[in-house]
Amino acid sequence: MQSRRCSLKPPLRTKSVGTKVSEAEFAMLEERAQAAGLTLSEWVREVLLAAPMDGAGETGEVILAEVLALRTLFLNLQFRQGQGPMTEAEMRGLIERADAVKGDRARERLEAARKAVRNADEKEAGEPKVEEG
Repeated sequence: MQSRRCSLKPPLRTKSVGTKVSEAEFAMLEERAQAAGLTLSEWVREVLLAAPMDGAGETGEVILAEVLALRTLFLNLQFRQGQGPMTEAEMRGLIERADAVKGDRARERLEAARKAVRNADEKEAGEPKVEEG
């Protein structure tokens, strides 16, 4: 007796989602899709459906803030290394200073990165540069 192979068809897709991207962004998306071995449509669908529901931007900001705090601590400890042992109070002070500014530094870096992308897009599109703020 031959076994029958049951093949399930994917659900019929009747709706679409669209957005405008720059030439550079389009090329980047195509490259990522190709690296994943998918068509651009398949890759975009997978990425959109896998996106976290809530707080994704906040998570990235928190991670960046922690990395920046660790960087600050590391650099301060490296600088301080040749000056003898550090007291607990000095170490706590370094930690408190790093923690006090990490959120602001992360937001500044993220905003600078967003602004650089906007400026690159405007330059590519030949639009005049408008500064916010």
